[in-house]
Amino acid sequence: MSDSAVLIHIRFAPNGQVTEISECPAGLTPQAWFNRLSGCAAAGYRSLAGGRGVFRASRAALDDLKQAVVA
Repeated sequence: MSDSAVLIHIRFAPNGQVTEISECPAGLTPQAWFNRLSGCAAAGYRSLAGGRGVFRASRAALDDLKQAVVA
């Protein structure tokens, strides 16, 4: 089975705060999840127009990160 890439979509408010982010584990705010991803997967981040951005990560790496956050 191949390890597929996952895109995590982010939407920012005009002041730079994260308002929405996909794959956010329960118990974390969107901003806290973005901060965690920025520390672990910054190389996979791309900014987009219109106050948006995406992280690209493998499913395995994302699942490992989510498990570490929950633990």
